[in-house]
Amino acid sequence: MGMTISQKILAAHANLQSVKSGDIVSVKLDTILGNDISAFMALEELEKIGRPPLQAARDIILVLDHFTPNKDIGTAEQCRVLREFAEGAGIEQYFEGGRAGIEHALLPEAGLVVPGDLIVGGDSHTCTYGALGAFAMGVGSTDLAAAMVLGKTWLKVFETIRINCYGILGEWVGGKDLILYTIGKIGTDGALGKTIEFCGPTVKSLDVEDRLTMANMAVEAGAVNGIMEPDPVIKNFLADRSRRKGIYFTTDSDATYEQELDIDVFSIAPQVALPPSPGNAVSVQEASGIKINQVFIGSCTNGRIGDLRVAAKVLNGRKVDSRIRMLISPATPGIYRQAMEEGLLKIFSEAEAVILPPSCGVCFGGHLGILAKGEVCLSTTNRNFKGRMGHPDSKVYLTSPAVAAASAVRGEITHPSSLI
Repeated sequence: MGMTISQKILAAHANLQSVKSGDIVSVKLDTILGNDISAFMALEELEKIGRPPLQAARDIILVLDHFTPNKDIGTAEQCRVLREFAEGAGIEQYFEGGRAGIEHALLPEAGLVVPGDLIVGGDSHTCTYGALGAFAMGVGSTDLAAAMVLGKTWLKVFETIRINCYGILGEWVGGKDLILYTIGKIGTDGALGKTIEFCGPTVKSLDVEDRLTMANMAVEAGAVNGIMEPDPVIKNFLADRSRRKGIYFTTDSDATYEQELDIDVFSIAPQVALPPSPGNAVSVQEASGIKINQVFIGSCTNGRIGDLRVAAKVLNGRKVDSRIRMLISPATPGIYRQAMEEGLLKIFSEAEAVILPPSCGVCFGGHLGILAKGEVCLSTTNRNFKGRMGHPDSKVYLTSPAVAAASAVRGEITHPSSLI
């Protein structure tokens, strides 16, 4: 019986010829990823057992991105502890400040993930790296601590749902719209505890950024990981970024799936997910006219240079509605610099948007743009549950950078074609 790409990666890292759904395997990890929340909690677990030596120090990547720039004394102390830990443990891949940015944008940009890798991270959106043909999943801080010490973990070989996308995407429709539409179709528990394998000619036609966005939000359908077969697009993306070659696994033609779903993308319009769930996806036309107080463009989902280019195209020569505020956060310092060199930051500034440093702070309601009671935010992030970005009585709508930028101009949810 054939294997899926996910099964092949797990089999290779378990040193087995083959695996099947339901198997429990012990696997060697290529990367163990922690941030200033999850790694700090993992360190607390290590302290309980006497801080054993880290057998996997060279495979650990620490990125301080959630509470940085430090929002208060408590988080500053938390980051200091991690800084000292990294230095003492000999962790060379430590990123903070102007070297960091949002972890799930930084690692692909820096070439730290290649096809065939097996990655665990103390953040649910670790599944982003499936876009590069890696098996990547989030774990709790206790499991993260064990992985940091051992360099391996155990897991179940998950059932796979195959989502085949075909057809040509319409104007202003991209990876964010496709994944919101998909989650709307299968529900936020439609892939609970499973792997989603995205495939089909539409997926192959997407650029790397759109693929990263789709894999990033697989977890919002309950999936453990989302993955795509690596192809020449991925190979070209990594050519000047990574010194490692990677292994370009593909799914066997006779692989079996728990479920298969075909999606014709031709009729998909730009999407908006209504609160309080990414599964409440509707067309932008159905949400048009909803008044907003804040617009945010950024996060590990949509803070990349392509996202900023789309937003700048809509905002160029226009102003943000004076009744609202607009926040824009390039996902990494590299993206920030590129946006500056391309003149995008000038466009944002002239539109009277607030340009923020690279940070996860806005997305999870940690700092930098907290919502007040009753406020409404239209955001390019990945989650919109109650209280996600601030007050429990605030509301968050999810969308693409194009819709977000157009809506910032109008002060209400707006289709970008009404401006351009």
